[in-house]
Amino acid sequence: MNLLMPKISLDKVELKKLEGDFLMQYPEGFNDPEMLEIGKKHKMSKMIELSQEWFTKEACANPNVTADNMVKMVSRSSMISMFEKPKFKNFVNNLNDNDKAFLVESLSQLLHGKQHLGFQGLVDILRTEKLAKWSLVTIIPAYYSPTKEVFVKPTTAKRILSHFEINDLVYKPAPTWDFYTQYRSLINGAKKSVDKKLSPSNAAFSGFLMMSVRA
Repeated sequence: MNLLMPKISLDKVELKKLEGDFLMQYPEGFNDPEMLEIGKKHKMSKMIELSQEWFTKEACANPNVTADNMVKMVSRSSMISMFEKPKFKNFVNNLNDNDKAFLVESLSQLLHGKQHLGFQGLVDILRTEKLAKWSLVTIIPAYYSPTKEVFVKPTTAKRILSHFEINDLVYKPAPTWDFYTQYRSLINGAKKSVDKKLSPSNAAFSGFLMMSVRA
């Protein structure tokens, strides 16, 4: 990340307005009965549990098993499009042993080691089959470290940046580490300004923003 980039943040006054409107409708935030019902389709707790079991540093030492688990995670995720799921499965199943090991090592670095290296590794290998999508690169980190990492959903990211008139951070379809780290900082900073009921996870907090700024 370029350390000379300006620090960006969401306007706190607008955030508090959105918070107030949301809590008027859902007083308990994501613990509100209606939100809990909506949340059932995402099975967030189960996905977090599986991710933290399947993608430990020790587990990633077994490339074949971990690659299979990556496919399972993507296939079960409600946040991945139905078009991307079979493409990712076919991609992983067709990798040779060396490329499969590289895929898993990249994920391991992203979760446990040199994050920039791991992120770029995932982008590079997925790009070979035109699968370098934000969703596929960020979904497992978002489950593994749900209060630290972020899931970058294009429509959500673009709408948040547009609503808050963030001009110093420009979304582009091709995943980059610079955008990811700045967007992650933006989300992690913003959630500190609102009630904790709105951020049981970064995915939930992003969901609150998406629901609040939608047209």
